[in-house]
Amino acid sequence: MVAERFAPDAPQFSDWSPPVNLGTMVNFEREDLNPELSRDGLSLYFTRDQGTPGVFLGDIWVSERTSGDAPWGPARDLGPVINTSSMENAPALSPDGHRLFFNSNRPGGFGGQDLYVSRRRDKRDNGGWQAPENLGNAINTAANETGAAFFEDEGSGTTIMYFASNRPGGMGGNDIYSTALLDDGTFGPVMPVQELNSPFDDSAPFIRRDGLEVFLTSDRPGSLGSTGQVDLWVATRARTTDPWSTPVNLGPVVNSEFADGGPALSFDGTALYFQSSHRPGTIGTEGRFDLFVTTRSRLR
Repeated sequence: MVAERFAPDAPQFSDWSPPVNLGTMVNFEREDLNPELSRDGLSLYFTRDQGTPGVFLGDIWVSERTSGDAPWGPARDLGPVINTSSMENAPALSPDGHRLFFNSNRPGGFGGQDLYVSRRRDKRDNGGWQAPENLGNAINTAANETGAAFFEDEGSGTTIMYFASNRPGGMGGNDIYSTALLDDGTFGPVMPVQELNSPFDDSAPFIRRDGLEVFLTSDRPGSLGSTGQVDLWVATRARTTDPWSTPVNLGPVVNSEFADGGPALSFDGTALYFQSSHRPGTIGTEGRFDLFVTTRSRLR
């Protein structure tokens, strides 16, 4: 069971359930991927392909629901304040819900894809986002920076941003990095998270709120699909000051023989949203990514 990989005093969970497609209110005939769930579980941000022939250009969309048990409502585009004719991808909310991070290849950046941030006054107003700002060259490079995720360490009061980059000096492909988000909105030194990285592509980290479990996307050996297909992987640690364990494949209940990735965990740790292609029940053109959810129960 998954629970056996946790420290004795950490939360323990049941195994993951078979994934369920989020349905036509969220998924469309084009690709939908890279979900992000608000802390209250009532807003689901994600990337939707603009539909430009021959190239993936994403926009950021959001779906809302009235309660954790309610169905998701019709998804809507965040509009021109956030989205452009370039690519906007992989939305990530800050722990306080007032900032939206994403990566984009819009003009004016430092490289291929850069990380940007938008702010809003009301964390419940999904239409209140302001013009995004580039995170600057303390984070962004001439390479790609993608897939931000946040962990708020309540013990130290530090907020850590994880992200992926294919910058020079990594182990190969995309690697996972971390940096502290400082009180003034700037960032500390960027460091590779060595134990999560491999000579293959490792990206899209998502950390459970207690900082003891991290999900990631990787095509490293042990993936269930053909060469180059990504799977969802998980690593754990007993304390937030410890290094992460070697990532373990989530297995055939969650992963398929095709591409599975882009994890986003609910605040209580019991629902994992992700993208999958070719899986039975996919909406629209065969091979397109849809968003799915798998669940588990907390045992203690």
